[in-house]
Amino acid sequence: MSRIDETRDFVPVRIAVLTVSDTRDATQDRSGDALVARLTGAGHVLADRKILRDERDEIASQLRDWCADPAIDVVISTGGTGLTGRDVTVEAHRDVYEKEIDAFGTVFTIVSMNKIGTSAVQSRATGGVANGTYLFALPGSPGACKDAWDEILVKQLDYRHRPCNFVEILPRLDEHQRRK
Repeated sequence: MSRIDETRDFVPVRIAVLTVSDTRDATQDRSGDALVARLTGAGHVLADRKILRDERDEIASQLRDWCADPAIDVVISTGGTGLTGRDVTVEAHRDVYEKEIDAFGTVFTIVSMNKIGTSAVQSRATGGVANGTYLFALPGSPGACKDAWDEILVKQLDYRHRPCNFVEILPRLDEHQRRK
């Protein structure tokens, strides 16, 4: 069963938060605010934060920029994961991924089912890896962001979490790019 191993030291990771919205600005970004409060409250570092419109190329470009930045370990986006024509965040993430973390979306759906029932089928949360950086796309509602953080990310981004976690393999994410 999963647990926190108190014999290990906590290792903070550097996280960038991207809000994707055609209508929100910094004063109305409740989802981004919820993520920032949770990640800093857990002891992690807010490395950067931005708001972009629902434009696939702009989102993918920002994701690539952050993946190229050695001061960023994780990118969490919120918004644009739904089914409407303007919801393009998942496609932008997949444009950038080297590997998709398939189970992230599955586990998020299970968490959502327990909270909102069958409405969970309308979410397309996703996770992946690119250039040694973790990327996660969450729905735009504050509740969904809190659920993803509280039920999945707070544990997987904690080096002390057992039996395994994302932090302990972070140094190996780009090992295929190193010279032999």
